[in-house]
Amino acid sequence: MSLFLSSYENRLDTKGRISVPASFRASVASDKFSGVVLFRSFTNNCIEGMSMSRMEQLAAATDKMGVFDRELDDLSAMLFADARPLSFDSTGRIIIPADMLTHAGIRDSAVFVGRGNSFQIWSPEQFRTAQEKSLARLRTARPNLKIAE
Repeated sequence: MSLFLSSYENRLDTKGRISVPASFRASVASDKFSGVVLFRSFTNNCIEGMSMSRMEQLAAATDKMGVFDRELDDLSAMLFADARPLSFDSTGRIIIPADMLTHAGIRDSAVFVGRGNSFQIWSPEQFRTAQEKSLARLRTARPNLKIAE
Protein backbone atom coordinates (compact mmCIF):
# COMPACT_ATOMS: atom_id res chain seq x y z
CA MET A 1 0.00 0.00 0.00
CA SER A 2 1.18 3.53 -0.77
CA LEU A 3 1.92 5.72 2.21
CA PHE A 4 2.46 9.43 1.62
CA LEU A 5 4.18 11.26 4.47
CA SER A 6 5.55 14.76 5.09
CA SER A 7 5.27 17.98 3.06
CA TYR A 8 7.51 19.18 0.24
CA GLU A 9 7.53 22.45 -1.66
CA ASN A 10 8.67 22.31 -5.29
CA ARG A 11 8.73 24.85 -8.12
CA LEU A 12 7.07 24.54 -11.49
CA ASP A 13 9.51 24.99 -14.34
CA THR A 14 8.89 27.18 -17.40
CA LYS A 15 7.22 24.28 -19.23
CA GLY A 16 4.82 23.64 -16.34
CA ARG A 17 6.58 20.53 -15.05
CA ILE A 18 6.98 19.85 -11.35
CA SER A 19 9.01 17.20 -9.59
CA VAL A 20 7.00 14.76 -7.49
CA PRO A 21 8.86 14.22 -4.19
CA ALA A 22 11.13 11.17 -4.29
CA SER A 23 9.41 9.59 -1.28
CA PHE A 24 6.02 9.94 -3.02
CA ARG A 25 7.41 8.31 -6.16
CA ALA A 26 8.83 5.51 -4.00
CA SER A 27 5.37 5.02 -2.47
CA VAL A 28 3.91 4.17 -5.88
CA ALA A 29 6.95 2.33 -7.27
CA SER A 30 5.34 -1.10 -6.87
CA ASP A 31 2.07 0.05 -8.45
CA LYS A 32 1.31 -1.19 -11.95
CA PHE A 33 0.96 2.43 -13.14
CA SER A 34 4.18 4.47 -13.02
CA GLY A 35 2.67 7.76 -11.99
CA VAL A 36 -0.08 9.32 -9.93
CA VAL A 37 -3.76 10.10 -10.38
CA LEU A 38 -4.89 13.67 -9.70
CA PHE A 39 -8.31 15.31 -9.46
CA ARG A 40 -9.63 18.65 -8.19
CA SER A 41 -10.57 18.49 -4.53
CA PHE A 42 -14.24 19.06 -3.83
CA THR A 43 -13.58 19.91 -0.17
CA ASN A 44 -10.61 22.33 -0.45
CA ASN A 45 -8.92 24.59 -2.99
CA CYS A 46 -6.26 22.02 -3.71
CA ILE A 47 -5.56 18.97 -5.88
CA GLU A 48 -6.07 15.44 -4.57
CA GLY A 49 -3.52 12.78 -5.54
CA MET A 50 -3.11 9.05 -5.10
CA SER A 51 -1.83 5.86 -6.65
CA MET A 52 -3.81 4.10 -9.35
CA SER A 53 -4.42 1.18 -6.99
CA ARG A 54 -5.98 3.55 -4.44
CA MET A 55 -8.19 4.98 -7.20
CA GLU A 56 -9.27 1.42 -7.99
CA GLN A 57 -10.24 1.00 -4.31
CA LEU A 58 -12.42 4.11 -4.58
CA ALA A 59 -14.05 2.68 -7.70
CA ALA A 60 -14.79 -0.55 -5.82
CA ALA A 61 -16.32 1.46 -2.96
CA THR A 62 -18.64 3.30 -5.35
CA ASP A 63 -19.79 -0.07 -6.73
CA LYS A 64 -21.53 -0.58 -3.39
CA MET A 65 -23.71 2.49 -3.94
CA GLY A 66 -27.06 2.41 -5.71
CA VAL A 67 -26.74 2.49 -9.50
CA PHE A 68 -29.05 5.51 -9.80
CA ASP A 69 -27.93 7.21 -6.58
CA ARG A 70 -27.48 11.00 -6.97
CA GLU A 71 -24.43 10.90 -4.70
CA LEU A 72 -22.88 8.33 -7.03
CA ASP A 73 -23.46 10.69 -9.96
CA ASP A 74 -21.76 13.53 -8.09
CA LEU A 75 -18.86 11.36 -6.88
CA SER A 76 -18.34 9.86 -10.32
CA ALA A 77 -18.19 13.33 -11.87
CA MET A 78 -15.58 14.50 -9.39
CA LEU A 79 -13.57 11.33 -8.82
CA PHE A 80 -13.52 9.66 -12.19
CA ALA A 81 -14.52 12.14 -14.88
CA ASP A 82 -12.10 14.73 -13.44
CA ALA A 83 -9.26 12.28 -12.67
CA ARG A 84 -6.06 12.49 -14.68
CA PRO A 85 -3.53 9.66 -14.64
CA LEU A 86 -0.13 11.37 -15.01
CA SER A 87 2.98 9.33 -15.76
CA PHE A 88 6.36 10.35 -14.38
CA ASP A 89 8.95 11.50 -16.89
CA SER A 90 12.51 10.19 -16.66
CA THR A 91 13.34 12.59 -13.82
CA GLY A 92 10.14 12.06 -11.79
CA ARG A 93 8.26 15.11 -13.01
CA ILE A 94 4.62 15.49 -14.08
CA ILE A 95 2.72 18.26 -15.83
CA ILE A 96 -0.31 19.26 -13.77
CA PRO A 97 -3.16 20.35 -16.09
CA ALA A 98 -3.87 24.09 -16.15
CA ASP A 99 -7.45 23.75 -14.88
CA MET A 100 -6.18 21.96 -11.78
CA LEU A 101 -3.51 24.59 -11.14
CA THR A 102 -6.16 27.31 -11.44
CA HIS A 103 -8.50 25.46 -9.06
CA ALA A 104 -5.74 25.27 -6.44
CA GLY A 105 -4.40 28.79 -7.04
CA ILE A 106 -0.96 27.38 -7.89
CA ARG A 107 1.37 29.63 -9.89
CA ASP A 108 5.12 29.20 -9.40
CA SER A 109 5.42 26.58 -6.68
CA ALA A 110 3.32 23.95 -4.97
CA VAL A 111 3.34 22.01 -1.72
CA PHE A 112 2.89 18.23 -1.84
CA VAL A 113 1.18 17.24 1.42
CA GLY A 114 1.19 13.63 2.59
CA ARG A 115 -2.14 12.35 3.91
CA GLY A 116 -1.41 8.69 4.50
CA ASN A 117 -3.10 6.78 1.65
CA SER A 118 -3.28 9.89 -0.50
CA PHE A 119 -1.74 13.33 -0.85
CA GLN A 120 -2.76 16.85 -1.76
CA ILE A 121 -1.10 19.58 -3.78
CA TRP A 122 -1.62 23.14 -2.52
CA SER A 123 -0.43 26.64 -3.23
CA PRO A 124 2.08 27.38 -0.45
CA GLU A 125 0.09 30.32 0.93
CA GLN A 126 -3.24 28.49 1.02
CA PHE A 127 -1.62 25.43 2.61
CA ARG A 128 -0.11 27.48 5.44
CA THR A 129 -3.51 29.04 6.16
CA ALA A 130 -5.33 25.68 6.02
CA GLN A 131 -2.71 24.04 8.25
CA GLU A 132 -3.03 26.78 10.88
CA LYS A 133 -6.83 26.34 10.90
CA SER A 134 -6.48 22.56 11.21
CA LEU A 135 -4.08 22.92 14.12
CA ALA A 136 -6.47 25.28 15.92
CA ARG A 137 -9.40 22.86 15.44
CA LEU A 138 -7.33 19.89 16.62
CA ARG A 139 -6.18 21.70 19.73
CA THR A 140 -9.82 22.29 20.60
CA ALA A 141 -11.19 18.87 19.62
CA ARG A 142 -8.22 16.80 20.86
CA PRO A 143 -9.16 13.68 18.86
CA ASN A 144 -8.30 10.28 20.27
CA LEU A 145 -7.32 7.72 17.64
CA LYS A 146 -7.86 4.07 18.52
CA ILE A 147 -5.24 1.78 17.04
CA ALA A 148 -6.33 -1.78 16.30
CA GLU A 149 -4.01 -4.37 17.73
